[in-house]
Amino acid sequence: MAGLGKAPPPARITLVLGGARSGKSAHAEALLADHAGERLYVATAEPRDEEMAARIAVHRARRGPGWRTVEAPLALAETLEAEGRAGRALLVDCLTLWLSNLMGAGRDIAAEVERLVACLGRMEGRAVLVSNEVGLGIVPENAAARAFRDHAGRLNQAVAEAAGRVVFVAAGLPLVLKP
Repeated sequence: MAGLGKAPPPARITLVLGGARSGKSAHAEALLADHAGERLYVATAEPRDEEMAARIAVHRARRGPGWRTVEAPLALAETLEAEGRAGRALLVDCLTLWLSNLMGAGRDIAAEVERLVACLGRMEGRAVLVSNEVGLGIVPENAAARAFRDHAGRLNQAVAEAAGRVVFVAAGLPLVLKP
């Protein structure tokens, strides 16, 4: 975690946290609505069933034609390295789906998070990253769900430290946590 006397990270990186259906994705999109340069939507979801395909379609329709979409279900750091440049704004939606994909693929979560955070520090463009806050509810009853919750909490902390701005969205209302 950030220590006293440590310089704050640049505000070009924003983390938007919230629960399911909190309005976090719409808020993240609104943060980049007035960006004059290219806007890139980095999608981590995969349409593995009809319900997820429908969710993806709703998100795509809400964004409209002003966005280019790149799919990065696993290779998020690599995608940000390749696409994050000056004058371009990236929206990553969402980190918890990326985490779920990593866990399903048996990846080293700590190493992947470390690569992501390092990449955010090198990016030249603007980025808004969306993530679910899953640690506010009851303790899950099974080990896999507890592991997911724990990994998500550590992921959110690491990205929050790297971000210059962190916003928590509840009931469609943003609450600025950082700075």
